[in-house]
Amino acid sequence: MLSTLKSAVKAEDTRKKILFTLMMFLVFRIGAHIPVPNINGEVIHQLTEQAKLLGFFDMISGGAFKNFSIFAMSITPYINASIIMQLLTVIIPKLEQLAKEDRKKIAEYTRYLTVVLAFVQAIGVSFGFKGALVNTSIGSIALVALTLTAGTACLMWIGELITEKGIGNGISLIIFAGIVSRIPSGCLTLYSYIVERGAIGVLVVLLFAAVALAAIVAVVAIQEGQRRIPVQYAKRVVGRKVYGGQSTHIPIKVNSAGVIPVIFAMSILMFPGTVASFFPNSGFAQAITNVFDASGIFYNILYALLIVFFTYFYSAISFNPVDVAENIKKNGGFIPGLRPGRPTSEYISKVMSRITLFGAIFLAAIAVLPAIIMGITGLELYFGGTALLIVVGVALDTMKQLEASLLMRSYEGFMK
Repeated sequence: MLSTLKSAVKAEDTRKKILFTLMMFLVFRIGAHIPVPNINGEVIHQLTEQAKLLGFFDMISGGAFKNFSIFAMSITPYINASIIMQLLTVIIPKLEQLAKEDRKKIAEYTRYLTVVLAFVQAIGVSFGFKGALVNTSIGSIALVALTLTAGTACLMWIGELITEKGIGNGISLIIFAGIVSRIPSGCLTLYSYIVERGAIGVLVVLLFAAVALAAIVAVVAIQEGQRRIPVQYAKRVVGRKVYGGQSTHIPIKVNSAGVIPVIFAMSILMFPGTVASFFPNSGFAQAITNVFDASGIFYNILYALLIVFFTYFYSAISFNPVDVAENIKKNGGFIPGLRPGRPTSEYISKVMSRITLFGAIFLAAIAVLPAIIMGITGLELYFGGTALLIVVGVALDTMKQLEASLLMRSYEGFMK
């Protein structure tokens, strides 16, 4: 990794891409501290501390939500729009065909849907935080909603600029930058914990660091882990040319769903508690808050089960064994020991199911691990398994793209 970064800095074109990406990060961090007009920041701070889901949004936005800045909604509407479009391409045949023929059109529809979702979410946020508004007139609410929508659209544009002119996936890097920007405050929390607990605090922090390091290694191993199903292509003679005859494989990742199941499960579980936090004087709302307490056993068990369910669900809609088997058959390929067609698709589905189970259990374990650590040590750190999965996944993907860029630059071809 260090050698790759060193080579990237030496290469002029790659260095320019890295500098451009860092400049966009700077713009993102500046925008995270520009407040939305007509908002009482103290009320937002209190609500963010009380509601866990709002704390999750604040982590994703790099503190922009707690500051209620123009980037308070971060890039979450774009993520939601991308997921919705991916689901629609599975449900609607015309969109599925369009996704295969013209990805740019799908990207355009995703942008439009992002703006619509951002505006709807901004209106909901404006009414939900009506108590934080200095002026509660319709014009004032509309101003807040339009400002938040414009901030999300600006972040989407910055992300696409990074993808086009920088290094890595811009949208993922924005989320990465938001999470990493919370590390200094996390270090301050660790220091305060050591000062408060003394020698025991030092021991706990060292154990926490060891567990965190082991978790990072495990995440890297799972993210890179894959099952390779061998595929053999028969030789075909067309005229005077011979096609096929080579061996290849189908890579099936252990964690093909990424971090999406964790986000889905967290959103569903924390929604009741977040709504209940808007009614602090209601006994029923308080009971809902107690049931869906993030530190409770019931919450974490349900959290793990939902992650397993959504991992299977997302893997099923994003990977179709029948289509894969048909493509292999059309190209004259076969899996050794299996007949083309239905036996091949059943075998791929069986392998996918087993691999997904292991990945789902791993995701659930990583997601629940911070709650166990905080329950044992009393250490309050909002840098959970979701953040760890996002940071490690984006870092690995960015390094792969950087290595590919350097490889293309140094490739001399057949003629020298």
